[in-house]
Amino acid sequence: MRPAFGSVNEPRISENQLPPLSCSIIEHSGDMSRLIATIRLASNIFVPRLATRTFCTDAPEKLNDVPSGSHSNKEPNDDEGLPQHDIAIVGGGMVGMALACSLASMPLTKHLSIAIIDSNPALSNGPVIKKDDPPDPRVSTVTPATISLFKDIGAWEYVEQHRHAYFDKMQVWDYTGFGYTRYNARDADKDVLGCVVENKVLHKSLLSCLQNKDIKNTIYPTRLSSISLPTRSSVSSAGASASNISTKNLANLAKLDLSDGTNLYAKLVVGADGSKSRVRELAGIKTTGWNYSQSAVICTVEHPTENFCAWQRFLPAGPIALLPIGDNFSNIVWTMSPKDASNHKIMNEDDFVKAVNHALDFGHGPRPESRVFGGDVISSFFRPDVTSSVHERFEPPPKVLKLASDRMAFPLSLMHANQYASKRVVLIGDAAHTVHPLAGQGVNMGYGDVSSLLNVIADGVAVGSDIGEVTLLKKYEADRKTANITMMAVLDGFQKAYSVDFGPVNILRAAAFNGANVFAPLKRNIISYASGELRLPFLS
Repeated sequence: MRPAFGSVNEPRISENQLPPLSCSIIEHSGDMSRLIATIRLASNIFVPRLATRTFCTDAPEKLNDVPSGSHSNKEPNDDEGLPQHDIAIVGGGMVGMALACSLASMPLTKHLSIAIIDSNPALSNGPVIKKDDPPDPRVSTVTPATISLFKDIGAWEYVEQHRHAYFDKMQVWDYTGFGYTRYNARDADKDVLGCVVENKVLHKSLLSCLQNKDIKNTIYPTRLSSISLPTRSSVSSAGASASNISTKNLANLAKLDLSDGTNLYAKLVVGADGSKSRVRELAGIKTTGWNYSQSAVICTVEHPTENFCAWQRFLPAGPIALLPIGDNFSNIVWTMSPKDASNHKIMNEDDFVKAVNHALDFGHGPRPESRVFGGDVISSFFRPDVTSSVHERFEPPPKVLKLASDRMAFPLSLMHANQYASKRVVLIGDAAHTVHPLAGQGVNMGYGDVSSLLNVIADGVAVGSDIGEVTLLKKYEADRKTANITMMAVLDGFQKAYSVDFGPVNILRAAAFNGANVFAPLKRNIISYASGELRLPFLS
């Protein structure tokens, strides 16, 4: 069965909150095949629409004091004096900033002029993080693949200056007492399975990294109002630096109208502005998805001792996860009905702590025993292909003593953009996809988008291509769409499998849990897939 690795909280994060979907809604009872078929069908019928507005200008805020050109008021025929950038990233959250840092770190792309458009004051001033502050309830569990990305761009050293928690063990079980799986990093020859980090720490680390890069970056502390997209093919000079583009070629670029009256041109507009993406809306890109009849309650809790393991228990109404965050703190992500979420958000602290301990241990059913459901019998069929962790007994999670943060609740949904790319526009992160947080893969999928798009842009620069040309951007879409749809189908299927409380189904789930626990090749592939190292599940 799938373990719950990856970023778990996604009210998230500057890609901010999971909203009611402004997309075509498919009934919750639809199966995974309908999801994949619908998305592929819809992706063939997209027709872009253009938005035009009257423009004026003002001065943006600058990062590293890099000048961005003239910003005095201009008439429409004076557009040559407007700021021109190679790439405009709309959304300066964790995924958008990761792209900016990645572009600034690669030799082929570090010369590009980048605009970051986001009204979040933290981009200008930087979030203040005090060492003695309790952890924020909004966290991400980043995978080894994401950690590698942060190390490559020089951001992980900033993460390590703040609170974070590596974990090398994970325990997943269900309320029946039969289904049980234990994952250990050594099962896949790894040092860690992941690291839990507060979202504000990830964001601050990326911002600090970017500020120390010698690149052409301009921050526009405002919002996107409209985009005028070109209607004719790019000309050969579009491969030149944005600052050298002549007036006659401006019509080939995207023109962005910002809410403070500023205007700018860009060869490529990257929508990293979350699930309610304005870029996606203005580009006319449709979405497919549905709302789950579930909400997630998140908070920080305190234990008597430090926690070094990630825990997840599947309950009839949804999973509850306990994730280490450093010191004696852990993060709770508890999925339940919207009504129960509202009640748990406002109940008094003592009752909530009792409810958490009940849900994590004896509530709804007994503790599992590693060998109760035939563990020794099953493992005897697979020797020597069994993992060392199969012989480790179930460990009860650490007791929660008290709350250490406010409680937050947000609705859960699935959304997928029918297209990731059109001419001069590309979507990454939550702007392209949102998923159920039961395996916490949302932000890691976004960072996978960043890595793929970075490579596509670098390849385009290397051969002198127009980085906003749709044929180039479709390479990114082809690379990421299959991987993201597969992960979404796995997570959605897992959510549906645990929406049924029926004896024979429960037995099948338990058998799958125990099979994953004892069969070494399967467990290694599950760990590698959840870690971001395999593109498709169960394929070595």
